Amino acid sequence: MVATTPTMNCPGCDQKCQRFGKHHNGLPRFRCSQCKRTFTVEHAKPFGKMTTPINEALTALGMLLEGASIRSAERLTGLHRDTILRLLVVAGEKCEKLMGRLLVNIPVSDLQLDEIWSYVALKEGHKTPAQKEDEGTGDAYTFVALERHHKLVINFTLGKRNQQNTNTFVEGIGHAVRRGTP
Repeated sequence: MVATTPTMNCPGCDQKCQRFGKHHNGLPRFRCSQCKRTFTVEHAKPFGKMTTPINEALTALGMLLEGASIRSAERLTGLHRDTILRLLVVAGEKCEKLMGRLLVNIPVSDLQLDEIWSYVALKEGHKTPAQKEDEGTGDAYTFVALERHHKLVINFTLGKRNQQNTNTFVEGIGHAVRRGTP
């Protein structure tokens, strides 16, 4: 198999550019023969604006998947715990988008719907009148739809136990499940 070198056109004058060494991060660098501008190939940023090295980020996420705590992942990878939490949020958002895109028209014969109650900081009944407006604390529910035979999570919704979240949950199920399934 023959390795091909990437080619690039200058973003300014649209002329074909020639290789011009490597960037300090290892990506190929190019130089336009007409306007003499230099530039590199677009950097891959799988974690958005985060500048954490990909191998360190994947190591920390892998540790969390294996059941390690955030603080132990912090100690072993050298990444700060806030960075690890941001990585977890970005990875979760990407997984949610992937789940929404791929889990469509699934033939389902039986669904199990359940809700899991938890709380953030304090229980809803223990809130003071000043804390009642804070939506980030108190009761928290996870609504889950499982395909009964294969244990596939069809849909989930996180939030308060109200009509808006229930409607969101049911709409997500309708999007994922094939209509008219026996």
